[in-house]
Amino acid sequence: MPRRSAPTTADTPDLLSVDRSALQPLAERMRPLELDDMVGQRRLLAEGSALRRAIESGHVHSMILWGPPGCGKTTLALLLARYSDAEFRAISAVLSGLPEVRKVLAEAEHRFAEGRRTVLFVDEVHRFNKVQQDAFLPHIERGTILFVGATTENPSFELNSALLSRCRVHVLEAVSPEDIEHALRLALADSTRGLGDRDVRASDACLSQIARAADGDVRRALTLLEIAAELAAGEGGEITEATLLQVLADRTRRFDKGGEQFYDQISALHKSVRSSNPDAALYWLARMLDGGCDPIYLARRLTRMAVEDIGLADPRALQMATDAWDAYDRLGSPEGELALAQLTLYLASTAKSNAAYTAYKMAQRDVAEHGTQDVPLHLRNAPTRLMKSLGYGKDYQYDHDAEDGVALGQTGFPDAMGEREYYQPVPRGLEIKLKEKLDRLRSARARAQGRGDS
Repeated sequence: MPRRSAPTTADTPDLLSVDRSALQPLAERMRPLELDDMVGQRRLLAEGSALRRAIESGHVHSMILWGPPGCGKTTLALLLARYSDAEFRAISAVLSGLPEVRKVLAEAEHRFAEGRRTVLFVDEVHRFNKVQQDAFLPHIERGTILFVGATTENPSFELNSALLSRCRVHVLEAVSPEDIEHALRLALADSTRGLGDRDVRASDACLSQIARAADGDVRRALTLLEIAAELAAGEGGEITEATLLQVLADRTRRFDKGGEQFYDQISALHKSVRSSNPDAALYWLARMLDGGCDPIYLARRLTRMAVEDIGLADPRALQMATDAWDAYDRLGSPEGELALAQLTLYLASTAKSNAAYTAYKMAQRDVAEHGTQDVPLHLRNAPTRLMKSLGYGKDYQYDHDAEDGVALGQTGFPDAMGEREYYQPVPRGLEIKLKEKLDRLRSARARAQGRGDS
């Protein structure tokens, strides 16, 4: 039997020459190659906008891209390199340390000496410390690199002022559901990079459901579509409601515990309570609980609202706040969350006053300004004979023995300061009655002490 000849290179596929693009996730394959392919960011990349003109001309500047996940920060950085005919290098502040940063910068310097620029994309740049951020400064100044930092956090809080002064901050917005639907349709139709060669079908209602579940994140939407397409492969390629029920079962909204969104949302909750808008307050409470916020943190903040924004206009609010906090401790989640919801509705609906909060702040300022003032002799404690001989407690008037139970001629502040009026009740809730009483007392006290009618 004749020997078989060994297969030639032409006969055998090279196992090392696999099409790696086929291994990439759909979101990566569908990354836009032109500015016109970008979905969302119409304000930033509108025809004639400053950034668009700079990109199309190839004369771009170092910048910080600030926006939520999946809004196009990485894609925009890639397009900057493409339009500028520059080398693209990406590092992550989560995974990279100073040695790797120095290595990338050294490569960029060598490339710059050969007449070619580098777009250095730093993802999660806010996670770099001051020393690491400072390492980029001389290279940005010399033009060695075109620095593009991406962050989901407020740059004014998280980045060095030196770095901010050398970069322009561009704010990217969460992508609208309509724009995300457009991206999903492109992925379904594209036979080269998308799912067009798989005969995957989805109704407008299903695409809308995926777009809403993505919550402004295009990458997340494409990932959900890819998972749904894989599940639909055994169902004739049709993505149905039943398919989405499996894919979207555990979806949650964007929420960054301790980040910019966290503080924006707690601010919205607090301001909605203060504005006596119970519906809006309840919405923000539900948003934070849905995103995974610690309910005990919310109980603490709601208690703060009861003290700061309601105060003595409705003293029941503080008691309700501590009761709701205690109820959550006893019931846990999800039952205890109803107690927080009930508290939120009450706080937003009842009378408001920050008079106690304002009065306390005024007292604090006086303490800081006047220092350690002596307690007036008549207010001092006199438990020993020596103290009494020194005048401690002398001339003190016991209020219960005075007419109407108030010793009007008796001062209560250090002598060097004179009488003060911090607390000014508002004409709302219980403070209406408190104001009437205090106005009478203050006027009578001023006359009794010879200060005239205040």
